Amino acid sequence: MIKKEIGIGLLIGLAINILGFILCVYIFSALSSNDFTFTETIKESLKNGSFGNLIVLGAIPNLGVFFFFLKKNTPYRARGVLLATLIAAICIAISKFG
Repeated sequence: MIKKEIGIGLLIGLAINILGFILCVYIFSALSSNDFTFTETIKESLKNGSFGNLIVLGAIPNLGVFFFFLKKNTPYRARGVLLATLIAAICIAISKFG
């Protein structure tokens, strides 16, 4: 039961992180003076070394989901969201130092 709750929180955290990342890329591609597409924005962020920043901005909504689960008294789902955030941090470290 506990593993199932942590798994649900992990899946929700990863989904929210991916949606936040996609939203950030779309916002930055819309605000770009060069009118980059979605993939061009990702390529430019990889070239400029700012890909980790996009992942960080995409992980911010996990904070709200984490506190939502704590307020609903589902701490194991909150742990899953925290685990998803740690996975994002590992991806950031890989993109910065890899």
